[in-house]
Amino acid sequence: MGEKKKEVKEKPLEKMTAKELREVGKQLPEITGVHGMNKPELISAIKKARGIEEDTKKTSSASVREIKKKIKEFRVQRMAALESDDNKMAEIYRRRITRLKKKTRRAA
Repeated sequence: MGEKKKEVKEKPLEKMTAKELREVGKQLPEITGVHGMNKPELISAIKKARGIEEDTKKTSSASVREIKKKIKEFRVQRMAALESDDNKMAEIYRRRITRLKKKTRRAA
């Protein structure tokens, strides 16, 4: 009578298990060596085969360079503050430098 076929929505690739990704990869003729790939490799290969652009994160090396520039600027400002006996501002700059150093370690 009134049978309606439900559209089976595929869950996002990132949410699939490696086993499920291999099954999807086997169906795509562009991908070879599915069983030898791990999950991130499978996801990128499937996205490439389907023509989906991957969200590439910003390279950390460029951001590290920017952070290190800021650290150098703060060091100059801190030295100027110390020379003018402004200990409060020198302490503020020291904390900012420390925070930025932590960011560079995380990015590396």
